[in-house]
Amino acid sequence: MIYKVKKVIYKTRYFNKWARKHSLNDLLLRKAVLEIRSGLIDANLGGGVVKKRIALTGRGKRSSTRTLLATNLRNKWIFIFGFEKNEMDNISEKELLTLKMLANDLLGMSAAQIKVAVLPFKKVL
Repeated sequence: MIYKVKKVIYKTRYFNKWARKHSLNDLLLRKAVLEIRSGLIDANLGGGVVKKRIALTGRGKRSSTRTLLATNLRNKWIFIFGFEKNEMDNISEKELLTLKMLANDLLGMSAAQIKVAVLPFKKVL
């Protein structure tokens, strides 16, 4: 018997506010998750955190946005942080440690707990 596993994508409220400000829509985020699932990861930062560059309209990936996701690389995808290349080169070690702790907490939650903690925007890929 084959069971289909739901693949759910979420974004934190903080990330959602940042994404709206930078015109990063849900279609672009879904595309990013599909690319990661295909093996196109910009960096696996460890602790359930991956980095993915997303190109905005009229800009290539090199000069565009960077997003960080908490993920188990199977069925949980949670956008937790974003920044533009022109705003900062990268996150600090302290920020990375904090994001890894957040990822650990979020990935350990049930679907019901995650729905309370973050905003779902696409239930099934």
